[in-house]
Amino acid sequence: MPRPMAALVLTDEEREALKAWATRPKSAQRLASRARIVLACAEGLSNKAVAARLGVVPLTVGKWRARLVAARLAGLIDEPRPGAPRKLGDAEVEALVTRTLETKPKEGTHWSTRGMAEAAGMSQSSVARIWRAFGLKPHLQDTFKLSADPQFIEKVRDVVGLYLSPPERAIVLCVDEKSQVQALDRTQPLLPMTPGQAERRTPDYVRHGTTSLFAALNVATGEVIGRCYRRHRAREFLRFLEQVDAAVPREKGIEIHLVLDNYGTHKTAAVKRWFLRHPDYHLHFTPTSGSWLNQVERFFGAITARRIRRGAFRSVPALESAIREYLEHHNAAPKPFKWTADADLILNRIKRVIKRTSDSGH
Repeated sequence: MPRPMAALVLTDEEREALKAWATRPKSAQRLASRARIVLACAEGLSNKAVAARLGVVPLTVGKWRARLVAARLAGLIDEPRPGAPRKLGDAEVEALVTRTLETKPKEGTHWSTRGMAEAAGMSQSSVARIWRAFGLKPHLQDTFKLSADPQFIEKVRDVVGLYLSPPERAIVLCVDEKSQVQALDRTQPLLPMTPGQAERRTPDYVRHGTTSLFAALNVATGEVIGRCYRRHRAREFLRFLEQVDAAVPREKGIEIHLVLDNYGTHKTAAVKRWFLRHPDYHLHFTPTSGSWLNQVERFFGAITARRIRRGAFRSVPALESAIREYLEHHNAAPKPFKWTADADLILNRIKRVIKRTSDSGH
């Protein structure tokens, strides 16, 4: 038999206080969550129902229901922790976080722990501790670019729908080119890794030419059809399409869906004629500045990190040989990338980024 729930009845004053804790912006999140749990329990819901509504476990609901019944509102507040009392209050922490997010030092583009400590009148260790607690890293910078494609939403839904629900009796290939891959050789030999010492190399290098890797990633299997060409034109792209066409199964009724970007070599008259002669091919273009939607870019990132970036190549043939070796090793035991984000999730994230940039004042 389940344990009986503790009877929970709130006074008007308690209900108003709990509502204030649950909705006030400056309330601690732990206290706000507890207030919402107790308010839901006061509606007569079971612990399981409250847990399902608020996304917590029933044990947590039972704990705070019992604490409210036993000690009323005081039972929801954390007991004093052992150790030395805090030297910085919530107001000082909030002021530091706000200053970090909304201001910049006069002499630079971002705060350092020493600079903020001097400006805020506190120790460097306190600044570092607060930044860690709130996930603030002023020294780091990332990049982003929003697509201005007028058909952005339609293209996202088309490509993502192809990943999550591919058509029956169809092969989905993500196609792109990694152009201008440089055959770089260091001016001096590498110093190998030793215990306590990372591998070292000279910062300068010698260029021995470039190649371009054309690749088609099978979304279902993870297998990659790849070939290197010395130039990156529509002529080479047509030759690669012939290679793809020779590699895919030619069973009756099989359709081939290609995910491509908007690069000019993919849309020349000769390429269009090739696709007219091959009606079983269907094209799906990613949005402008939306190459992150093409799964083959993840393969390009992997081969760059695993084989190219730290390699030393004395000629273009040596570089191409290394790329072919990586392709053979990859295709010996291919693994598909798992795409989990649906179109609505992607579009909502982009919507939040747009709102943040629109409200940033820049």
